[in-house]
Amino acid sequence: MPKEYSRSQRVAEQVRRELAELIRLEVKDPRVGFITLTDVEITPDYAHAKVFFTSMRGEEGLDEILTGLRRASGFLRRELGKRVRIHTLPELHFHYDPSVERGSRMSQLIDQVVREDDARHKDEPES
Repeated sequence: MPKEYSRSQRVAEQVRRELAELIRLEVKDPRVGFITLTDVEITPDYAHAKVFFTSMRGEEGLDEILTGLRRASGFLRRELGKRVRIHTLPELHFHYDPSVERGSRMSQLIDQVVREDDARHKDEPES
């Protein structure tokens, strides 16, 4: 039997979707462009939300992105309140998520090792 999602997990996912749409369509700050929200973790009392994001530019310009997100957080929180009906609107805390970049780097390393292994086996004489 599949595990049911708790209410807080459903709320966190809805917050992630709504924030992603707001950032994409409503935030005009150019520093905030080219980011993807990867996860939202909400405290049990809904007072705080950690919003994890990744950037297409990697860690390049990360300080500028964080500054833009922090400046937009009041607007995002207010707009979120219009879209998500919960008793307490969480304070938004933005955190860079390096997992996508790390995963891409690991994939590149694996591909490189496979190529090197294939090249090594081509040079070996067949028995």
